[in-house]
Amino acid sequence: MTRTADTSASSGKQMLSEQVYAHLRDAIMRGGYAPGDALKPQDLAREQGVSLAVVREALVRVVGEGLADRLPNRGFAVPAFSDSRWQEIAEARRTVEPVVLRMSIERGDVDWEARVRAAHHRLSRTPAYAPEESEYYSDAWSEAHRVFHRTLLEGCGNPVLLETFDRMWTASELARRWSAHRNPDRDHVGEHRRLEEAALARDADTAAEVLARHFTLTATELAGPTHHESAKET
Repeated sequence: MTRTADTSASSGKQMLSEQVYAHLRDAIMRGGYAPGDALKPQDLAREQGVSLAVVREALVRVVGEGLADRLPNRGFAVPAFSDSRWQEIAEARRTVEPVVLRMSIERGDVDWEARVRAAHHRLSRTPAYAPEESEYYSDAWSEAHRVFHRTLLEGCGNPVLLETFDRMWTASELARRWSAHRNPDRDHVGEHRRLEEAALARDADTAAEVLARHFTLTATELAGPTHHESAKET
């Protein structure tokens, strides 16, 4: 009887933790918290009507995804624009993914070509912004974007390299959404079209160059002033 009660309590706590985690992740990704904002467990527990233990468990998960930091003696906070991790992730992706893309172009078959074309078509037809969501990229566009980039690399046929891509993608997702807010005039449509064209033309040199530049632009946007700040200066 006691064992049944313990199991039920544990299951209930896990469900609450999942709900708080989903709320936190969604709020951070949609810009509900600004870069550098503190994530105070006591406030979150009060707002969500749950215990501190449930909130801390959810915060640890968010930290594990790179969407928050655990600061010594200072609790939890959303990463800052100035965090060096964004440049480090961009450097890692700029180093690894063009190499994997070359392999994919070399090894990919006709089915891979069809998947690349379909993934690009979906991306190009998905609105980047949904006013009812937030000023950052929409969830639907973000998913279409992920699928397109992953499909480009799937022709390599190496699951270890694709798992590496998955980890780096998750780690960089928050920075990507922020970069869109800082430069809303960036020509993502043109960049992705050039990537698709080069890949399907089996032009590995051009595809690798376009992909590397794609990452560099995102990293540069995070390091520079915001679109609104630039407008004020001029």
